[in-house]
Amino acid sequence: MNARRRIALTGASGMILVTIMLGGGLLLWVGVPVGWLYVGSQVQGETGSLGAALAVMMVGVLASILVIVPVLGWLDHRHSQLRVARGLDDHGQTALEAVMTVSAGIAIVGFGVWFLFLSGASPLPTGLGI
Repeated sequence: MNARRRIALTGASGMILVTIMLGGGLLLWVGVPVGWLYVGSQVQGETGSLGAALAVMMVGVLASILVIVPVLGWLDHRHSQLRVARGLDDHGQTALEAVMTVSAGIAIVGFGVWFLFLSGASPLPTGLGI
């Protein structure tokens, strides 16, 4: 079966679910760490306590992951149900695995671009005094 026909059989609702899963994956890899780093910086700024900031960030990251991961699993289950309803084979959780792999790759490339070109950091240590 060619790719165009498989996409048509998956349907718009399946593509919407995959897009939402991709957004959730990016939120998991980028949004959660950046968001809780910001919250931790605010806590440290207000309290002057690094320990309190780290505790807040740790609890916040764990709570966020405990909310996002089951939602992603539910979306993947719904995607599998849609595939079965359209008469396609159910291959397990391949959609979520692919989405998480792609979103991790996007996050890694985005971090690399930010670090090398936008952050002002030098990729090579230049102040070694050699």
